[in-house]
Amino acid sequence: MTVPADLSSLLAVAGEVLDVASERFVAGRGAPRSVDKGPNDFATDLDLELERSISSELERRTGISVHGEEFGGPEADSGTVWLLDPIDGTVNYSAGLPTAGILLALVRDGDPVLGLTWLPFVGDRFAAAVGGPLLRNGRPQPPLQRATLAEVMVGVGSFDIDSRGRIPGRRRLDVITELSRRVSRLRMHGSTGVDLAYTAAGVLGAAVVFGHHPWDNAAGVALVRAAGGRATDFAGEPWRIGSGSVVAGAPGVHEEILDIVGSLTGPVPEEDRIT
Repeated sequence: MTVPADLSSLLAVAGEVLDVASERFVAGRGAPRSVDKGPNDFATDLDLELERSISSELERRTGISVHGEEFGGPEADSGTVWLLDPIDGTVNYSAGLPTAGILLALVRDGDPVLGLTWLPFVGDRFAAAVGGPLLRNGRPQPPLQRATLAEVMVGVGSFDIDSRGRIPGRRRLDVITELSRRVSRLRMHGSTGVDLAYTAAGVLGAAVVFGHHPWDNAAGVALVRAAGGRATDFAGEPWRIGSGSVVAGAPGVHEEILDIVGSLTGPVPEEDRIT
Protein backbone atom coordinates (compact mmCIF):
# COMPACT_ATOMS: atom_id res chain seq x y z
CA MET A 1 0.00 0.00 0.00
CA THR A 2 1.36 3.40 -0.99
CA VAL A 3 1.52 5.94 1.83
CA PRO A 4 -0.26 9.20 0.91
CA ALA A 5 2.20 11.99 0.17
CA ASP A 6 0.99 14.17 3.02
CA LEU A 7 1.47 11.39 5.57
CA SER A 8 4.89 10.53 4.20
CA SER A 9 6.06 14.12 4.49
CA LEU A 10 4.56 14.52 7.97
CA LEU A 11 6.29 11.33 9.10
CA ALA A 12 9.62 12.67 7.86
CA VAL A 13 9.15 16.01 9.63
CA ALA A 14 8.10 14.31 12.86
CA GLY A 15 11.18 12.09 12.74
CA GLU A 16 13.44 15.10 12.34
CA VAL A 17 11.82 16.80 15.32
CA LEU A 18 12.27 13.72 17.51
CA ASP A 19 15.87 13.30 16.39
CA VAL A 20 16.65 16.77 17.71
CA ALA A 21 14.71 16.17 20.93
CA SER A 22 16.56 12.90 21.53
CA GLU A 23 19.79 14.72 22.36
CA ARG A 24 18.14 16.51 25.28
CA PHE A 25 16.33 13.32 26.25
CA VAL A 26 19.63 11.47 26.62
CA ALA A 27 21.33 14.35 28.41
CA GLY A 28 18.58 14.51 31.04
CA ARG A 29 18.67 10.84 32.01
CA GLY A 30 18.08 10.37 35.72
CA ALA A 31 16.09 13.61 36.16
CA PRO A 32 14.31 13.61 39.54
CA ARG A 33 10.57 13.90 40.06
CA SER A 34 9.31 17.47 40.13
CA VAL A 35 5.53 17.23 39.65
CA ASP A 36 3.40 14.73 41.58
CA LYS A 37 0.45 13.62 39.44
CA GLY A 38 -1.11 11.03 41.72
CA PRO A 39 -0.25 7.81 43.56
CA ASN A 40 2.97 6.39 42.09
CA ASP A 41 2.84 8.83 39.17
CA PHE A 42 5.00 11.88 38.58
CA ALA A 43 6.66 14.03 35.94
CA THR A 44 10.16 15.47 35.73
CA ASP A 45 11.22 18.90 34.56
CA LEU A 46 12.44 17.16 31.39
CA ASP A 47 8.89 15.93 30.66
CA LEU A 48 7.70 19.52 30.72
CA GLU A 49 10.66 20.91 28.78
CA LEU A 50 10.50 18.28 26.05
CA GLU A 51 6.75 18.59 25.62
CA ARG A 52 7.06 22.35 25.16
CA SER A 53 9.92 22.14 22.67
CA ILE A 54 8.57 19.23 20.62
CA SER A 55 5.06 20.70 20.50
CA SER A 56 6.32 24.11 19.45
CA GLU A 57 8.43 22.68 16.62
CA LEU A 58 5.71 20.35 15.38
CA GLU A 59 3.13 23.11 15.29
CA ARG A 60 5.55 25.46 13.56
CA ARG A 61 6.53 22.97 10.88
CA THR A 62 3.22 21.19 10.28
CA GLY A 63 0.52 23.61 11.37
CA ILE A 64 -1.14 20.80 13.34
CA SER A 65 -1.96 21.22 17.03
CA VAL A 66 -0.47 18.95 19.69
CA HIS A 67 -2.16 17.25 22.64
CA GLY A 68 0.52 16.31 25.16
CA GLU A 69 0.44 14.25 28.32
CA GLU A 70 1.58 17.10 30.56
CA PHE A 71 -0.18 20.18 29.13
CA GLY A 72 -3.13 18.72 27.24
CA GLY A 73 -4.44 20.28 24.06
CA PRO A 74 -7.31 19.87 21.61
CA GLU A 75 -9.47 16.77 21.85
CA ALA A 76 -8.09 13.91 19.79
CA ASP A 77 -11.31 12.08 18.93
CA SER A 78 -12.09 14.36 15.99
CA GLY A 79 -10.07 16.33 13.48
CA THR A 80 -6.30 15.94 13.05
CA VAL A 81 -4.10 16.16 16.15
CA TRP A 82 -0.60 15.14 17.21
CA LEU A 83 -0.55 13.07 20.43
CA LEU A 84 2.69 13.32 22.40
CA ASP A 85 4.19 11.58 25.40
CA PRO A 86 7.57 13.30 25.85
CA ILE A 87 8.88 10.64 28.23
CA ASP A 88 7.12 7.29 28.28
CA GLY A 89 8.40 5.25 31.19
CA THR A 90 9.13 8.25 33.39
CA VAL A 91 9.88 6.12 36.46
CA ASN A 92 12.44 4.15 34.43
CA TYR A 93 13.90 7.36 33.00
CA SER A 94 14.26 8.97 36.41
CA ALA A 95 15.91 5.83 37.79
CA GLY A 96 18.33 5.62 34.87
CA LEU A 97 16.84 2.53 33.21
CA PRO A 98 17.08 2.53 29.39
CA THR A 99 13.49 1.38 28.81
CA ALA A 100 12.01 4.83 28.22
CA GLY A 101 11.24 6.78 25.08
CA ILE A 102 9.39 9.50 23.20
CA LEU A 103 5.98 8.59 21.74
CA LEU A 104 4.27 10.57 18.99
CA ALA A 105 1.19 9.78 16.92
CA LEU A 106 -0.88 11.63 14.37
CA VAL A 107 -4.57 10.96 14.91
CA ARG A 108 -7.36 11.66 12.41
CA ASP A 109 -10.92 11.49 13.70
CA GLY A 110 -9.85 9.22 16.55
CA ASP A 111 -7.73 6.77 14.56
CA PRO A 112 -3.90 6.79 14.57
CA VAL A 113 -2.48 7.23 11.06
CA LEU A 114 1.17 7.84 11.99
CA GLY A 115 3.19 6.41 14.84
CA LEU A 116 6.71 7.15 16.04
CA THR A 117 8.47 5.58 19.02
CA TRP A 118 12.01 6.82 19.65
CA LEU A 119 14.08 4.84 22.18
CA PRO A 120 17.26 6.92 22.37
CA PHE A 121 19.03 4.91 25.07
CA VAL A 122 18.98 1.71 23.00
CA GLY A 123 19.36 3.34 19.59
CA ASP A 124 16.02 2.24 18.14
CA ARG A 125 13.65 4.47 16.18
CA PHE A 126 10.34 2.97 15.04
CA ALA A 127 8.08 4.81 12.60
CA ALA A 128 5.14 3.97 10.37
CA ALA A 129 2.21 5.38 8.45
CA VAL A 130 -1.11 3.62 8.04
CA GLY A 131 -0.72 0.80 5.54
CA GLY A 132 2.93 0.19 6.39
CA PRO A 133 5.64 -0.79 6.25
CA LEU A 134 7.11 -0.53 9.72
CA LEU A 135 10.42 1.32 9.65
CA ARG A 136 13.12 0.47 12.19
CA ASN A 137 15.95 2.97 12.07
CA GLY A 138 14.77 3.92 8.59
CA ARG A 139 14.75 0.37 7.21
CA PRO A 140 11.51 -1.35 6.16
CA GLN A 141 10.74 -4.42 8.25
CA PRO A 142 9.06 -7.65 7.12
CA PRO A 143 5.41 -8.09 8.08
CA LEU A 144 4.55 -10.02 11.22
CA GLN A 145 4.04 -13.74 10.75
CA ARG A 146 1.33 -15.88 12.29
CA ALA A 147 2.41 -17.45 15.58
CA THR A 148 1.03 -19.13 18.67
CA LEU A 149 1.05 -17.88 22.24
CA ALA A 150 3.27 -20.75 23.39
CA GLU A 151 6.03 -19.62 21.00
CA VAL A 152 6.34 -15.96 21.99
CA MET A 153 7.19 -13.50 24.72
CA VAL A 154 4.42 -11.10 25.78
CA GLY A 155 4.85 -7.67 27.34
CA VAL A 156 2.42 -6.73 30.11
CA GLY A 157 1.82 -3.52 32.02
CA SER A 158 2.82 -3.00 35.63
CA PHE A 159 0.08 -2.75 38.24
CA ASP A 160 -0.88 -2.38 41.89
CA ILE A 161 -2.74 -5.42 43.21
CA ASP A 162 -4.91 -3.17 45.40
CA SER A 163 -5.83 -0.69 42.65
CA ARG A 164 -9.51 -0.24 41.83
CA GLY A 165 -11.32 1.20 38.85
CA ARG A 166 -11.89 0.19 35.25
CA ILE A 167 -9.70 -2.94 35.48
CA PRO A 168 -8.92 -3.60 39.15
CA GLY A 169 -5.52 -4.90 40.15
CA ARG A 170 -6.80 -8.35 41.04
CA ARG A 171 -8.31 -8.79 37.59
CA ARG A 172 -5.04 -7.69 36.04
CA LEU A 173 -3.30 -10.33 38.13
CA ASP A 174 -5.78 -12.94 36.88
CA VAL A 175 -4.87 -12.07 33.28
CA ILE A 176 -1.13 -12.14 33.98
CA THR A 177 -1.44 -15.43 35.87
CA GLU A 178 -3.24 -17.13 32.99
CA LEU A 179 -0.82 -15.71 30.45
CA SER A 180 2.09 -17.04 32.50
CA ARG A 181 0.73 -20.57 32.04
CA ARG A 182 0.52 -20.28 28.27
CA VAL A 183 3.30 -18.05 26.95
CA SER A 184 6.99 -18.72 26.38
CA ARG A 185 7.90 -15.82 28.71
CA LEU A 186 6.26 -12.74 30.22
CA ARG A 187 8.07 -9.40 30.26
CA MET A 188 7.23 -6.27 32.28
CA HIS A 189 9.26 -3.33 30.93
CA GLY A 190 7.45 -0.46 32.64
CA SER A 191 6.86 1.29 29.31
CA THR A 192 3.84 0.85 27.08
CA GLY A 193 5.78 2.34 24.19
CA VAL A 194 8.55 -0.25 24.53
CA ASP A 195 6.06 -3.12 24.67
CA LEU A 196 4.13 -1.99 21.60
CA ALA A 197 7.17 -1.05 19.51
CA TYR A 198 8.86 -4.39 20.04
CA THR A 199 5.58 -6.16 19.35
CA ALA A 200 5.46 -4.37 16.00
CA ALA A 201 9.06 -5.44 15.35
CA GLY A 202 8.28 -9.07 16.13
CA VAL A 203 10.59 -9.20 19.15
CA LEU A 204 7.56 -9.66 21.40
CA GLY A 205 4.61 -11.65 20.14
CA ALA A 206 2.11 -9.35 21.80
CA ALA A 207 1.51 -6.62 24.36
CA VAL A 208 -1.30 -6.34 26.89
CA VAL A 209 -1.97 -2.79 28.05
CA PHE A 210 -4.34 -2.17 30.96
CA GLY A 211 -4.06 1.62 30.70
CA HIS A 212 -6.31 3.83 28.59
CA HIS A 213 -4.27 7.00 28.05
CA PRO A 214 -4.19 7.71 24.31
CA TRP A 215 -0.72 9.33 24.38
CA ASP A 216 0.63 6.01 25.71
CA ASN A 217 -1.15 3.81 23.18
CA ALA A 218 -1.73 5.59 19.87
CA ALA A 219 1.83 5.51 18.50
CA GLY A 220 2.33 1.83 19.24
CA VAL A 221 -1.06 0.88 17.83
CA ALA A 222 -0.10 2.57 14.56
CA LEU A 223 3.21 0.68 14.50
CA VAL A 224 1.64 -2.73 15.15
CA ARG A 225 -1.01 -2.26 12.49
CA ALA A 226 1.54 -1.06 9.95
CA ALA A 227 3.54 -4.23 10.64
CA GLY A 228 0.54 -6.42 9.87
CA GLY A 229 -0.54 -7.08 13.46
CA ARG A 230 -3.84 -6.46 15.17
CA ALA A 231 -4.62 -3.89 17.86
CA THR A 232 -7.95 -3.90 19.66
CA ASP A 233 -9.39 -3.26 23.09
CA PHE A 234 -10.14 -6.16 25.44
CA ALA A 235 -13.58 -6.56 23.84
CA GLY A 236 -12.02 -7.07 20.42
CA GLU A 237 -13.09 -3.71 19.02
CA PRO A 238 -10.49 -1.88 16.90
CA TRP A 239 -8.46 0.45 19.11
CA ARG A 240 -9.19 4.15 18.75
CA ILE A 241 -9.21 7.25 20.93
CA GLY A 242 -11.48 6.48 23.87
CA SER A 243 -10.64 2.77 24.04
CA GLY A 244 -9.95 1.59 27.57
CA SER A 245 -7.28 -1.05 26.95
CA VAL A 246 -5.07 -2.61 24.28
CA VAL A 247 -4.34 -6.11 23.07
CA ALA A 248 -1.80 -5.86 20.26
CA GLY A 249 -0.05 -8.74 18.60
CA ALA A 250 0.88 -10.89 15.68
CA PRO A 251 -1.85 -12.79 13.84
CA GLY A 252 -2.85 -15.83 15.87
CA VAL A 253 -1.30 -14.61 19.10
CA HIS A 254 -3.70 -11.67 19.28
CA GLU A 255 -6.72 -13.95 19.06
CA GLU A 256 -5.44 -16.28 21.78
CA ILE A 257 -4.84 -13.39 24.18
CA LEU A 258 -8.21 -11.87 23.37
CA ASP A 259 -9.86 -15.11 24.50
CA ILE A 260 -7.99 -14.92 27.81
CA VAL A 261 -8.73 -11.28 28.61
CA GLY A 262 -12.32 -11.67 27.44
CA SER A 263 -12.92 -14.45 29.94
CA LEU A 264 -11.20 -12.69 32.85
CA THR A 265 -12.24 -9.05 32.46
CA GLY A 266 -15.57 -7.39 31.98
CA PRO A 267 -17.95 -5.11 33.88
CA VAL A 268 -16.50 -4.20 37.26
CA PRO A 269 -18.77 -4.99 40.24
CA GLU A 270 -19.93 -1.89 42.08
CA GLU A 271 -18.03 -2.87 45.23
CA ASP A 272 -14.75 -2.88 43.27
CA ARG A 273 -15.19 0.52 41.67
CA ILE A 274 -13.55 3.75 42.78
CA THR A 275 -16.17 5.90 44.47
